[in-house]
Amino acid sequence: MVRTDELSVEVSVIDPQVAVVVVQGDLDAETGTMLHHQLANQLVHGRQHLVLDLRAVPFMDSSGLNVLIRACNDTKRVDGSLRLAAVSPVVLRLLDLTGLSVSMPVHASPEEALFALAAASLPQGSQDGTASGTASGTETSPDAVE
Repeated sequence: MVRTDELSVEVSVIDPQVAVVVVQGDLDAETGTMLHHQLANQLVHGRQHLVLDLRAVPFMDSSGLNVLIRACNDTKRVDGSLRLAAVSPVVLRLLDLTGLSVSMPVHASPEEALFALAAASLPQGSQDGTASGTASGTETSPDAVE
């Protein structure tokens, strides 16, 4: 865990490509650089999919928004993604007003974000639970007798 007087960041590595980053404290001009360094460090270590748990971030200014935008762009550059989770109402309003909630997935919890990430990585026919070929997942011969 990395901690300053105003912000703490705790990283949980879920697998070699995925990390959940729990952020606590105000995300502003004084703390944004530290968070950006932590997120960039995760990318350097191969974790291309990041889930940010923002439930304990009561305040975010334009510097904090800039960190999110940069992290989103950085993850896309390595074919990854940035997902926001458990966003506080004040921060969610800011994301909505700026339109960032449209370009960055926002989930109710880190678990929901991880589930959505796992679902997004499934092959196309697998997301609805059916095998390719038939809706029921079983194939029948045209000569089958009913």
